[in-house]
Amino acid sequence: MLRGLLSSCFRWPIAAIWFLCRALLVAWATLAIYYSNLPAAGLRLALAAAFAAFAVWAFWLSRQRHMPLIAIALFLGVAAWWITIPPLQNRPWRPEVAVMPRAFIDGDRVRLTGVRNFEYRTRNDFTPRYEEREVQLSHLTALDFYVSYFMTGPVGHTFLSFIFDNSPPLSISIETRPEVGEGFAPIASMFKQFELIYVVGDEPDLVGVRANYRHEAIYLYRLNTSPDNIRRLLLIYLARINELADRPEFYHLLTNSCTINIVRYANAAGRVGRLDVRHMLNGLVDGYLYYSGRIDTTLPFEELRQRSQINEAAQAAEGMPDFSRRIRASLPTMPH
Repeated sequence: MLRGLLSSCFRWPIAAIWFLCRALLVAWATLAIYYSNLPAAGLRLALAAAFAAFAVWAFWLSRQRHMPLIAIALFLGVAAWWITIPPLQNRPWRPEVAVMPRAFIDGDRVRLTGVRNFEYRTRNDFTPRYEEREVQLSHLTALDFYVSYFMTGPVGHTFLSFIFDNSPPLSISIETRPEVGEGFAPIASMFKQFELIYVVGDEPDLVGVRANYRHEAIYLYRLNTSPDNIRRLLLIYLARINELADRPEFYHLLTNSCTINIVRYANAAGRVGRLDVRHMLNGLVDGYLYYSGRIDTTLPFEELRQRSQINEAAQAAEGMPDFSRRIRASLPTMPH
């Protein structure tokens, strides 16, 4: 009797787990086929629908015992095919991501090529301009953290600005590299639809376009970290920039994206801390920074957050040579 009771207790959880595994397998393979590198959208849709229909029949409707094995074999074939899809450098990129930056390090000096400094008239009307910049590691003094929101909610975009005492801030933003006609798609980004790029640029471009032309709500915080940690972090970024210039990679929303990589590189540069769910739900990451003491905590968080929004300051500073100073002028945690 006890054996039967135990068997009954475990039967339902095991059945539920097996059902979930099969459902995830079918969903993943269906999406992998739909977002594959086959050129014809109609063909991808037809193959994805055919796989999904067969897998559902094989796993749940067929009475033949070997059918689930055939479905699993097909899944393994799709997975093997998907793994072989390579990232590329030579696609028809959108002009905002057309040039891969590169860093040349010579002791204390760093020369960067492909630094973006576009002149915007509207969101989609701009003059592309890529420049060279030289910075000195010994003049790094601070690190600023941006959170920008495409829409209200728990997900946004994060990027950093490295602050120097003898040159303008240098912003680095980890982003997808879409082709002409493409826009960001969260689900597609998990199925090798976008290559990865580290956009290096001046703040009037990287910050100004988000605040003034894309009309994203954008917040700026000064991080509590040492110049040594900042230098180590920048060198890690520069190494990754050069790696991507030589060997492209795919962006992945959960494993190779903006906030996840910022945390990963901060850990390598000396950060001590655990992975937090707010690293994934990065629209909440400023709360994590506040309550973990990584930004100033002298003000209540809601007041700090309200005063850290820079949209009005960015709009007033548009076109000004001291854009970076102006957007920080009224922030409560910046030295004046």
